[in-house]
Amino acid sequence: MSAVHHRLLAAAVTVPLLIGALGACGYGSEAKKDTSAGVAPKGAKTDGLDHLTIGYFGNTTHATPLIGLQNGTFQKELGGTEVKSSVFNAGPEEIEALNSGAIDIGWIGPSPAINGYAKSHGKSLKIIGGSASGGVSLVVNPKKVKSLNDLKGKTIATPQLGNTQDVALLNYLSEKGLKVDPTTGKGDVTVQRTDNKVTPTVFQQGAIDGAWVPEPTASKLVAEGGKTLLDEKKLWKDGKFVITNMIVSQKFLKEHPKAVETVLRASVKTNAWIRSHPAEAKKALNEKLASSDVAGKALPQNVIDPAFKNVDVTDDPLAATLQEEADHAVKAGLLKKPDLKGIYDLTLLNKVLKSEGKPPVDDAGLGSK
Repeated sequence: MSAVHHRLLAAAVTVPLLIGALGACGYGSEAKKDTSAGVAPKGAKTDGLDHLTIGYFGNTTHATPLIGLQNGTFQKELGGTEVKSSVFNAGPEEIEALNSGAIDIGWIGPSPAINGYAKSHGKSLKIIGGSASGGVSLVVNPKKVKSLNDLKGKTIATPQLGNTQDVALLNYLSEKGLKVDPTTGKGDVTVQRTDNKVTPTVFQQGAIDGAWVPEPTASKLVAEGGKTLLDEKKLWKDGKFVITNMIVSQKFLKEHPKAVETVLRASVKTNAWIRSHPAEAKKALNEKLASSDVAGKALPQNVIDPAFKNVDVTDDPLAATLQEEADHAVKAGLLKKPDLKGIYDLTLLNKVLKSEGKPPVDDAGLGSK
């Protein structure tokens, strides 16, 4: 998601961490360069930086950076520091880019954030803010699956072995008393790992009976005749769970706190604008998706409308739900229990929120050691 290929981190059952933990909405493994920012750099440089590079996915669950770039909010906040970005399709590449310094700040799903932090023994990244909640559904072929009690013997797709939706499905099936081998996906239900970009085609061909997927894939399946059997929001307290976080390399956070604070301010302002201007925000999102450096194609109206509606932007990283998602992965046998203490540093976010007249957010006891 410069079309320079990053090495895809191999998923291996011998690794005592989240297997193949890809981003919430992975659409492959290629990174693309995105240098458009809506407006030109102007004014004083932030933290003395010539440029700052962010990473994100070209999906509706990453609405904050997509819209913030499209309407120029990020560039305006950064002044004379040019905002650059790389568009990713998979979590491991974005973590690798963050670790190598190719990007400074990123938007990413909970599973790769957990995996990246655990693999580095707490030294690589910090979660500095929230971005999105929800936007995940179980969509099925209504002719093959009539109800949630009709999943046994069916084939359900997830985006990737060990990714956020894969963990959610395995946990849900386990709670319903259905047994599935987490590695092979075989069992009472067959869990078929299928890249989001081909899931609609596979669904249309009848090779799968349904899919537990994020937006906009879920809405694409509905447009193909699928039925939403379960919105994952219904499984969480108050209907909220993290789907996209903001992360930063600890090195960049230490060396350029002012720049990090500025990007957080741009994010908070963008989220506020999205909430107060939903129609304009949806249009900006689709325009950014249509750009050649992102997806290269706008989503049809019957997809962008529900996909945009089903995702809630949030400044709150919903830290308690990150811990719960990690616990689900441990229970599913995909993750060795990680020590997540210190994964969050919400100091700068809460500073920004205070300046914007908003209440502080909580790190659920997982703040800096």
